Amino acid sequence: MTARTSEVAGLAAYAAHAEHSRGRRHQEPESPGRTAFQRDRDRVIHSSAFRRLEYKTQVFVNHEGDLFRTRLTHSLEVAQIGRSIARQLGVNEDLVEAISLAHDLGHTPFGHAGQDALHECMKAHGGFEHNLQSLRVVDELEERYGAFNGLNLSFETREGILKHCSLENARGLGELGERFLQKRQPSLEAQIANLADEIAYNNHDIDDGLRSGLLQLSQLEDVPLFARHAKEVRAQFPDIGERRMVNETVRRMINTLIVDLASESARRIAAARPGSIEDVRQAGPLVAFSPAVRTEADALKSFLLNNLYRHFRVMRMTTKAKRIVADLFAAFYDEPRLLPLDHQARVAEDRARAIADYVAGMTDRYAMKEHQRLFAIGDA
Repeated sequence: MTARTSEVAGLAAYAAHAEHSRGRRHQEPESPGRTAFQRDRDRVIHSSAFRRLEYKTQVFVNHEGDLFRTRLTHSLEVAQIGRSIARQLGVNEDLVEAISLAHDLGHTPFGHAGQDALHECMKAHGGFEHNLQSLRVVDELEERYGAFNGLNLSFETREGILKHCSLENARGLGELGERFLQKRQPSLEAQIANLADEIAYNNHDIDDGLRSGLLQLSQLEDVPLFARHAKEVRAQFPDIGERRMVNETVRRMINTLIVDLASESARRIAAARPGSIEDVRQAGPLVAFSPAVRTEADALKSFLLNNLYRHFRVMRMTTKAKRIVADLFAAFYDEPRLLPLDHQARVAEDRARAIADYVAGMTDRYAMKEHQRLFAIGDA
């Protein structure tokens, strides 16, 4: 049985089928043993941008501890959650995995702080959107093939990577930008990857927040989703230790969110009765939580925003991170000859964008070292 045959046998009519893909930007012969989406996943995993995610922060800067999540471990968790949901809904697991693994490839060092700082630097030059940068990485910046720039991924994978996009930028993306202009939906696989991302980061940020000491267990007793599951765990295991209790609670929270998302999405799909992926694109959002669980998930997000992401220790680090990114951009923009030679070659085409590409591609620790080399006396 070929990869294509086995894929078709298990997929719903409204799923993304690799054999009906809108194709790649550059024509290539098909692989006899892998579908187009399996090849996309493999290309992402072997890319240099994917490897760099190991040293890019999620909430905590990379040097602050070895046990906190990174963009790499986050992407792996998103892929696992996404595949689980995709299987339950009968859609393409390989496409969900490819999108999930690629969705953060364009993220800057220092997480959202770095992104905000780089956007501020790029305001006069078209701005900076990390989703658009992820697309730029797979379309242009990776250098693995002799025949083309980028990874030459399938349309459906690229569509899923581009979760958000300003209308101004969408107008310059051709077919890929049409759905933002026409207010249409992406594939179910892209919708799943988007919410799997939310499930992953909300729950692992609880774990990392407690592990770091920035969150206290007592604070989470006011968060309904956490409190409900913690109560169940304590009732079932009265003598359980705190670390094991937290792990068991977070595990159950993830399961609740996955089960609810699959159930509510199945209900919406049944009501909409899409017969093809094009019907999915014409419908409203079909992958969603139930209203009750959506409310609980939003309460969790609000708690993390106020108590973790705005914690004074996190704010101190993000303030430093923004300064590092802004300093690097300004130094390279004022004197492009400070850039490595391979990046200097791109400056003539678009100075600001070439510098943004270089800074966005840095890991946390590389950005800190580069800042030290540029601004500390005695370093080179």
